[in-house]
Amino acid sequence: MKLVTAIIKPFKLEEVREALSALGVQGLTVTEVKGFGRQKGHTELYRGAEYVVDFLPKVKVETAVAVELVDRVIEAIRRAARTGKIGDGKIFVASLEQVIRIRTGETGADAVSPARPIPRTESPKSPLVFSPCCWLVV
Repeated sequence: MKLVTAIIKPFKLEEVREALSALGVQGLTVTEVKGFGRQKGHTELYRGAEYVVDFLPKVKVETAVAVELVDRVIEAIRRAARTGKIGDGKIFVASLEQVIRIRTGETGADAVSPARPIPRTESPKSPLVFSPCCWLVV
């Protein structure tokens, strides 16, 4: 098992989610984060004064996948998140020692991919969708 973590531009989240869903990736963890890389932030003008914005808003997308799926997941994220401009983000891949589904005790790949499709329920006031494995931003 591998943990694939992507730091992307927020407006690319939906495209990345759709690309991963097309591969059959079931669970994502999405976190709003701030950071900077080579672009080192930027300056903005507010009421005549110039301010340096050091940390830019990004989205961190994490998913645990089987080793056989890693290359396709990386390529799907790269294609969906790419704008061709500085600040497109990074993808990190780390090995997972063990994965355990708390509810059932399932381990490994069984812990991250459900045996049957899980119905999603959506709150009308929230852009978040809950499924038993994770929260998704939609």
